Amino acid sequence: MTDISVLAQQLGEELHKRGWKATAAESCTGGAIAAAITSVAGASNWFEGSVVSYANWVKRELLSVSGEDLEELGAVSEEVARQMASGVLGLMDSNVAVAVTGIAGPDGGTEEKPVGTVWIAVAHSEGQEPVTIDASCFHFEGDRAAVQQQTVAEALREMLALVREHSED
Repeated sequence: MTDISVLAQQLGEELHKRGWKATAAESCTGGAIAAAITSVAGASNWFEGSVVSYANWVKRELLSVSGEDLEELGAVSEEVARQMASGVLGLMDSNVAVAVTGIAGPDGGTEEKPVGTVWIAVAHSEGQEPVTIDASCFHFEGDRAAVQQQTVAEALREMLALVREHSED
């Protein structure tokens, strides 16, 4: 079993035992997080779905990301990742969400945001509890596939940590 498979299985177990649901907003992974999660038998019990928001207009229209932030900060930014996570959480009936936005390469990098730069945001909401969002920037190495795989693994790790953290409430 690969690291990603193990992480997806563990995430499913943790969500299922709490009766929680998860969702994702994906840009640079193009649906790979959803694919990893749905490879786990029984994922329909704890996974609502994923929005592949590759284009900025999808981020704006479906996930309520600020057009101004997209224009001024770029899609690969902390603010956009946070808004994507909040947006997908509000769109689906879920307790936990992850959002990823980054530059998988081989093109598209800049000095400020080189290839491999990825923002991952995780959000949590339970009932009327306000949404809490954490975001982190990562700099992954390798080709496009390697950056995407590292992003999926880290996104699952971040979700798993968030679920475990909030289960102690």
